Amino acid sequence: MHDIGSKPALRAELLANRAELSVDVRSAAGRSIRDALLGVPELEMAGTVAAYASIGSEPETHGLLFALWKRGTYVILPRLLPDGDLDWASYEGPDSLVPGPFGLLEPTERARGVDAIASADVVLVPALAVDRTGVRLGRGGGSYDRVLARVSPAVLTVALVYEGELLDALPVEPHDRRVRAAVTPDSGLHLLGDAN
Repeated sequence: MHDIGSKPALRAELLANRAELSVDVRSAAGRSIRDALLGVPELEMAGTVAAYASIGSEPETHGLLFALWKRGTYVILPRLLPDGDLDWASYEGPDSLVPGPFGLLEPTERARGVDAIASADVVLVPALAVDRTGVRLGRGGGSYDRVLARVSPAVLTVALVYEGELLDALPVEPHDRRVRAAVTPDSGLHLLGDAN
């Protein structure tokens, strides 16, 4: 059982666990998550999906981005602003990504503004862990708490995590924004909290 009182310690533990995963394991997890998400009705019907380009030890999203784009979904990806907020621009295939701050991959298309997220039908977010009430543990910068505050409660928001990162409880603070679902490689989509 994790000590849910210490976000920094929990982040360090989760990042250390991810660092031990091989490239093959991360790639396989990305394929499983891609396949699970592509079959979710909300994603099948979505006109616009907000997502992100995975980096480092995150579950791999590049195959998912390409599959959504190829089937005609309008995909928007974040650009990190100097104040830590996220702007959005369209994904136009793998060649439309360039290195950004902190090793992030960002779209080269014209920025659409921080409020572009409000037009998304589904929002996919990175997380180090998520609990069964929808509390999401990110890297601590607060970027996605700001993003999720701009998203309608009716929109499906999904955290992408590995097996073992869907926990019973996480520490929560007043500014934390919950997600409605999580997806894991082995067990697919989990509706969380009130979405259950």
